[in-house]
Formats: sequence, structure tokens, C-alpha cells
Amino acid sequence: MGLPGHRRTSSHKRRRAAHFALTKISLAKCPKCKEPVLPHRACTNCGTYAGRQVIALKNPVAKKTGHEGHNHE
Repeated sequence: MGLPGHRRTSSHKRRRAAHFALTKISLAKCPKCKEPVLPHRACTNCGTYAGRQVIALKNPVAKKTGHEGHNHE
């Protein structure tokens, strides 16, 4: 059975873990509906890519105005 040869110092652990950081997602705007969309992918909101309709959506999502869903009774 193998045994650890030397103590792993804290600086070595931090240096090794320097590459574990998460990267931010780069988002683009859909030219038709202005919703955020991943680059080089069809828009999930309106179904367009490169200026043409590529996904036939049954219920296209209406653009939110910010007042739907608030029930103040």
C-alpha cells in the first residue's frame, strides 16, 4: 500500500487550485426579441437563428413587461 511521501503544503494546494475557478457565461442578445441567448445557438424565446425561423414554437413566449404575475389583493 502506498504512503504519502511528503506533506502537501498550503501554498502548493492553492497553486494547484488556481485553475479551478468558474468562468462567466458569455451571453448575446437575440436580434429579433432582444432576449439573452447563448452564442451560436437558436433563441429559445422566439426560435430564430441567423435571421431565420429554425424552431417552430407552439406557444411563443410573450415579452414580459414586468407586471405579470403580481397579485396584490
